[in-house]
Amino acid sequence: MLSDIQAGTLPPVAWYKPTGNVNQHRWAHMVIVITYDEYGGQWDHVAPPKGDLLGPGSRIPAIIVSPFAKAGTVDHTQYDSASTIRLIEKRFGLAPLPGITARDQALVAAGGVPMGDLTTALNL
Repeated sequence: MLSDIQAGTLPPVAWYKPTGNVNQHRWAHMVIVITYDEYGGQWDHVAPPKGDLLGPGSRIPAIIVSPFAKAGTVDHTQYDSASTIRLIEKRFGLAPLPGITARDQALVAAGGVPMGDLTTALNL
């Protein structure tokens, strides 16, 4: 995979876990989303939104590292663990996955709003 990165021949979407001396090196057209383990939320002072039977659950802090990230910004848009997938769907014009569509419909049916796709945290 490193040779593909260096040659600029990665596919439009790739999952890569850097190791050794390539940790934390940024690339010009990359969005890195760092999330915490999804368990927990006991520290949070905000109740999770109502949705379907399983969630969306407690809020999860995340950090976006990218030349596209809005500098010095704390984004308060509601996201879930599938928001990265929503970003990929939007960026590449893909049809939403059925489970993501069902989750967003459940949130709206419960009086909420669909989850975000990370674009409000980015300058695209």
